[in-house]
Amino acid sequence: MVRSSSTLMALLAAVRSLHLQSWCIGAGVVRGLVWDHLHGFSQPSRYDDVDVTYYDNTADEKQDEKLTRRLLAISPSVRWEVTNQALIHQWFLKAHGQIVPPLRSLEDGIATWPEYATCVGVNLNADDTIEAIAPHGLQDLFDLKVRHNATRASADVFMQRITSKRLIERWPMLSIMDASQWA
Repeated sequence: MVRSSSTLMALLAAVRSLHLQSWCIGAGVVRGLVWDHLHGFSQPSRYDDVDVTYYDNTADEKQDEKLTRRLLAISPSVRWEVTNQALIHQWFLKAHGQIVPPLRSLEDGIATWPEYATCVGVNLNADDTIEAIAPHGLQDLFDLKVRHNATRASADVFMQRITSKRLIERWPMLSIMDASQWA
């Protein structure tokens, strides 16, 4: 599916040009690609932004802005969201006053995203192979299940995301799993 999307392949090539050690495009772009395919849509869904996540424990807070500028120079029409998972604990403290432990890797960061089906990223290696990063596996994504990942997102945040992203409206075959179905 990834290789068949010329748009996603171009995005992956743009991010690969940054020469980051540990990175991926994840969340909504990947989720939408899969769910569009499973719904049989002939036109891909629009995405609000492209989530580029990476892990670099040597970078400072300004690195995300520098990388965003570089990506905008390549693809100015894309709304890039660049996030260093090595510094996300600082963001939680500033944005929410919440103390969370630092993450140890890119996979560690992806594993904390609010829905298990969204905890997926893809990258494009130097040899043009595509790598999927899915710390919780791909079953929820391909089973069209939306389950809350309570690692860092509250149930309220989870429900707000379902509503604000219009998940059921966009992909009507989805199953939103309530707490009794999470086992």
